[in-house]
Amino acid sequence: MDKKLYDLMDWEGIEAIVYSEEDHPSRILGAHKVKGGILVHTFLPDASSVQLKIKSSGKCYDMEEADEAGVFAALVPGKKTEPYTFIVKYGESSKIELEDPYLYTDIIGESDAVRFESGVYYDVYNCFGAHPVAVDGCLENAEVRWDVTEETDKNKEKNTVYGVHFAVWAPNAARVSVVGDFNFWDGRRHQMCRVGDTGIFSLFVPEISIGDIYKYEIKKDYQTVFLKTDPYGFACEQRPNNASVVTNISTYKWGDSAWLSARKKKDYKKEPVSIYEVHLGSWRKKKCESSTPTCDEEFLNYREIAPSLASYVKEMGYTHIEVMPVMEHPLDESWGYQVTGYYAVTSRYGTPQDFMYFIDYMHSKNIGVILDWVPAHFPRDAGGLARFDGTCIYENPDKRRGEHPHWGTLIFDYGKPEVDNFLIASALFWIDKYHADGIRMDAVASMLYLDYGKQDGEWLPNIYGGNENLEAIELLKKLSGVFHERKDGALLIAEESTAWPMVTGDTEKNGLGFDFKWNMGWMNDFTGYMQTDPLYRKGRHGTLLFSMVYAYSEYFVLVFSHDEVVHLKASMLMKMPGSMEQKYANLRAAYGFMMAHPGKKLMFMGQEFAQKEEWNEKTSLPWDEAAEPEHDIFRQYVRALNQFYLKHPSLYENDYDETGFEWISSMDADHSIVTFVRRTSDESEQLLFIFNFTPVIYENFRAGVPFKGKYKEIFNSDDTIYGGTGHVNRHQKNSKEVSWDGRDNSIIIEVPPLGMSVWSCMEL
Repeated sequence: MDKKLYDLMDWEGIEAIVYSEEDHPSRILGAHKVKGGILVHTFLPDASSVQLKIKSSGKCYDMEEADEAGVFAALVPGKKTEPYTFIVKYGESSKIELEDPYLYTDIIGESDAVRFESGVYYDVYNCFGAHPVAVDGCLENAEVRWDVTEETDKNKEKNTVYGVHFAVWAPNAARVSVVGDFNFWDGRRHQMCRVGDTGIFSLFVPEISIGDIYKYEIKKDYQTVFLKTDPYGFACEQRPNNASVVTNISTYKWGDSAWLSARKKKDYKKEPVSIYEVHLGSWRKKKCESSTPTCDEEFLNYREIAPSLASYVKEMGYTHIEVMPVMEHPLDESWGYQVTGYYAVTSRYGTPQDFMYFIDYMHSKNIGVILDWVPAHFPRDAGGLARFDGTCIYENPDKRRGEHPHWGTLIFDYGKPEVDNFLIASALFWIDKYHADGIRMDAVASMLYLDYGKQDGEWLPNIYGGNENLEAIELLKKLSGVFHERKDGALLIAEESTAWPMVTGDTEKNGLGFDFKWNMGWMNDFTGYMQTDPLYRKGRHGTLLFSMVYAYSEYFVLVFSHDEVVHLKASMLMKMPGSMEQKYANLRAAYGFMMAHPGKKLMFMGQEFAQKEEWNEKTSLPWDEAAEPEHDIFRQYVRALNQFYLKHPSLYENDYDETGFEWISSMDADHSIVTFVRRTSDESEQLLFIFNFTPVIYENFRAGVPFKGKYKEIFNSDDTIYGGTGHVNRHQKNSKEVSWDGRDNSIIIEVPPLGMSVWSCMEL
């Protein structure tokens, strides 16, 4: 080797490159100004010879082999680095021209790193992960244009280089490389650069294409090497494969601007909200095209699901769908609740663009889309977040804080700013990039309590000796604050199964700041009541009433969710007691009571047509069963309920105002009958509801009414058109001045068995 070149070499640094133990490879590789010119190094294992070619002139310089492992060097005359490429020869005949990834500027700046380490880089997804970029020029003169490809770039320059910028957080790694088919999965070839002294690694890799798969190869302690999926990646291979996939999520052309604009102006607390909870993988499937004997059904694509689901939801009168987690997950049986890709829509049903189409289509039909999101825990899968850089950077290292023993999953370390940043940005990502209308946060209770699901000795108290997870509480408050600063009308909904106070309260008053909370207490109490034989319901009458004691303590959503129809709990229909006719009648009454009770509504798919079997994620809903007369009639009943709900503002306008609900009779436990009124703020509409939770028919039943007036039955769950026995009230009733139920006026009516009767009220 030329002595002058030899003397310029950093041999210690070269050794670190060769053994892939350098976390600042750009200190050696690429172009560097030195005395006498520009010193260029490259590391190309297996290359037999390399030439450096100046792009502007085409002049070539032979590079000398500095290390037989594949390090080549050249001293190029001049004072300014000009864009160049490498002409690389492998063996006798193979020759290719390559860009140098270390020629280009550090794309992540110090300000980005500081924001991330401070936990306030809430649009970090615009920088971390894998982004197609265009780079014009080189080193400090380079201009970077994000999320463009050669096919989409309208501002091409002569010296533009297209490729992918990768960035990941791995603070305790000795070295991080990006690997894939493009570099033979060889971690020596694209060693990433640590950004300053932070835990962020980044690298621009030229000439990588959309659709290329990749992972991060992480070297922990100069011996241990392992592969990880990109935590910020936008797409993954289909399970069981788990490599990340380079994609450009900025190319989809949205058509929902009118929807988003209207959403900003809505006050959903005063709007009708009736949600259809959906598992996309089993709502509908198609016959398997594969010849594999075990393959019977396969998933529909997001684009295939959208029209049929939207049509069905519109027909049924739902305002929103809630989609069980579509974030990438390895195990179908987890239903998406054990997430490995918090920024990647699952490839089971298609591409990111396909899912964007799905949401866009729903918006075109005036259907809101709420996404389930799981910040409470994540799986131990070796390729995921667990011990990501060889240490516990996402999970709490103390297993008393970092493990869910019952679920076998890991708990995020909520006290770490970078982890909080990861989670908050993930929630915002689905609103920003996918136009979701809300995030339903799973298992919030498990975040709030340090001893959730744990026995003595399995958990660690907080600094005050309590069981409250103080770090998680602060995360939730911060998330709700940032989420609502957008003022875009998107909703934040909590599944919180305890009596934690002020889940939907103002954060400035020590609340958590959610828009709505699932009313799990009502679901458990009411489901338990309905499962009781009617003969014994009078003994449980209090559970029917108790929800109104706390109905205004939170902004509640009443739910019959997927959790109620799995794990041998039986479907909603088969929970009901009695003969099949009585089961249907009980369920009609139950759904009617939910619709009449203050609070927004949610029902899991299949329960709207009274599915008999429990939900099974492995197969499509039993649509053949749904077409059978008794099930189709029941579906029509649910449709009528939804339409009735949408038509009557008294059922939603005052959900969270005590003036919107009034008991008429709540103490008639012997008959298991309750009556109450729902009304609008200005009392322009008042509806009287009468529920009978026994199979007894009361032909001359006297009921108190709110005032002297005319009363007309406008809905009856026992109507024959809904599969009932026909005990309805055909004629208008004029109240009489007969005191009853503590009221001055009353009416005599026929009360249907196991039924709901709804009356319009007109004051005289």
